[in-house]
Parts: sequence; structure tokens; C-alpha cells
Amino acid sequence: MTDPNAVGASTGLTDDAASGLAYLTFIPAIIFLAIAPYNTNPKVKFDAWQSIFLTVAWVAIWVLFMVLAFVPIIGWMLLPLHLLVGLGLFILWLICIIQAFQGKKFVIPVIGPLAEKPAGA
Repeated sequence: MTDPNAVGASTGLTDDAASGLAYLTFIPAIIFLAIAPYNTNPKVKFDAWQSIFLTVAWVAIWVLFMVLAFVPIIGWMLLPLHLLVGLGLFILWLICIIQAFQGKKFVIPVIGPLAEKPAGA
């Protein structure tokens, strides 16, 4: 009989599963950065940081479009662009999840190199 709290006990999640779950929202990403053994794994840390940075970028873009929506005429003209950018970010997010669950490292331009620094990858 083994002690479930012993060092090296199985957590039930593979590195690929933890990396994929980190993209669901920023909350699991923060949890994986705070809890051992995930916070020592460079792959999980990279995907968690990339997820956080992607969320920050998505929110910043959304806020920008919301502010511009209140500008007369420009708001109406930017609506199709807002929808396309939102769809593009959603597809990018899905690609990140799929690649992480498959164990592949997918580096988003600009965001990926930022995530590699704190992850130590």
C-alpha cells in the first residue's frame, strides 16, 4: 500500500493533459504555475504562460474594439474586422489546445517568445 501524499505519487495528469488544460482559461494556467510538479516542468510552464499572455492579448484587443465601437462611423466600419479578429483568435486558441494535448510545442508569434522567458523553455 502506497501513501498518496508521498513524493513522486501520481497526480493523474500527464504533461500533455496539463498543458492542454492550461489553455481552457487563465485560472488553470495560474494553478499549474503554482502547484508542484507542474511548476517545475518547462513544457507545462510554457503552455501556462502562453495561455496567460494569449488571454491578456485577447482582452486588450477586445477592449480596443469596444472603445472604437463608440466612435461614430468608425465603430460600424470596424464591426466586420472585430468579428474576423475574434474568430481568428478563437481558432488560434483551439489550435493551441489541440497542439498541447498532442504533446507538440506550438509557439504563437510575439506571444510565444514572451512565454519562453518565464517558463525557462
